Amino acid sequence: MAAGTISTRTGDSGQTSIGGGARVDKDDARIECLGELDEANCALGLLRCKLAADHPWESGLRRIQTEMMNLMGHIATPHGQAQRFPTPLPFESSKWMEGWMSEIETALASVTEHFVLPGGNEVCALCHMARTISRRAERRMVTLNKIDPVDPSILQFINRLSDLMFKLSRQESQQQALTEERWRLFRPAN
Repeated sequence: MAAGTISTRTGDSGQTSIGGGARVDKDDARIECLGELDEANCALGLLRCKLAADHPWESGLRRIQTEMMNLMGHIATPHGQAQRFPTPLPFESSKWMEGWMSEIETALASVTEHFVLPGGNEVCALCHMARTISRRAERRMVTLNKIDPVDPSILQFINRLSDLMFKLSRQESQQQALTEERWRLFRPAN
């Protein structure tokens, strides 16, 4: 294969390689999970493209994308071979995202809890796209976790990410003086 060539033709039969060199079907739970994480990362990249280079979210979103690339390496590597993967796990990322969410909540106007119709402006809508893709990735990760253990820090990371995207959308909506389209109030648990 020539230098710089991406096409290896080794996946033409419907299989692909994972960490450690094993080959699995392209619809394997691990590959499904990786595909969803990749899509979530691309959605974050699109969101970053819509922001100015000096936007306050820029460095945080870049950090998240970098962490996602790291954790995708862990997801690609079966549990028994995980110690061979040198990229760090996102141990502190969940706490860091929680801190970012706390800052957003402090700055947001006090509102009742309600479902929001996604939209508002393009940045808000992109936050919601990243949120829903992250949730789908989380569901695939739970499936993979039933087959091969996923480090708890990775499960926490993806859960916090979708929460953060919701809060960023709300922050953008407030900062741009947009009216959130509410669907209905949350019902209190009895």
